Amino acid sequence: MSDTKLGTTGYATVIFDLDGTLLNTIEDLHLALAHALDACGLAPATLAQTQARVGNGRAKLIERSLPASASPELTTRVISAFDHYYAAHKNDHTHPYPGMVELAARLRDEGRRVAVVSNKSNYAVRELMDSYYPGVFDVAMGSSDTVPKKPNRIMVDTALTRLGAAAQADAAAGRAVYVGDSEVDVATAANAGLPCIAVSWGFRTLEQLRAAGAATIASTADELAHAIRG
Repeated sequence: MSDTKLGTTGYATVIFDLDGTLLNTIEDLHLALAHALDACGLAPATLAQTQARVGNGRAKLIERSLPASASPELTTRVISAFDHYYAAHKNDHTHPYPGMVELAARLRDEGRRVAVVSNKSNYAVRELMDSYYPGVFDVAMGSSDTVPKKPNRIMVDTALTRLGAAAQADAAAGRAVYVGDSEVDVATAANAGLPCIAVSWGFRTLEQLRAAGAATIASTADELAHAIRG
């Protein structure tokens, strides 16, 4: 990649989604869901069904995987079983997408501000980022039960605040961008007033991204780098 200096071109602040964008987490999410459903005597979900249901946090994933008649008590049991399993097995099969570790580190080296905002539980975000992107991101935020999840803009606004006044100025000036792999991310960017770069290697198809309104779509880390740098 070329030696681009911050301020000469492109976005100065880049906010990334995590699952399906930086890390391929789908197999571990699917196995956790399969375990939780089986532990509660429920029918399994296929990998394709799991992939179609992720994006809004694990509670929504589970809600979408339960029968409509499921009681609140059953839902709570499945969430608990999922959390217990995923805490121990979240990194069994998870891995970075090709070129993304190098790209994230290079963006930081260029002086760009980089952050992660995810609907994944905060503890899992911290541990997976420490495993695959140690020291690379200025801010890495997961979800909690007290903060609205994406596509609500609150987590993005919080990340910009934590990045500092320069990042907030970038957002106001059109020099901040949101990067993600799903319709949730396209909507998050729109709600936050940021441009969006969608990536096609994650949990949604190219057609789904286009239908969601994604205007810029990268199919490789090199294409993403070019879109960020302008």
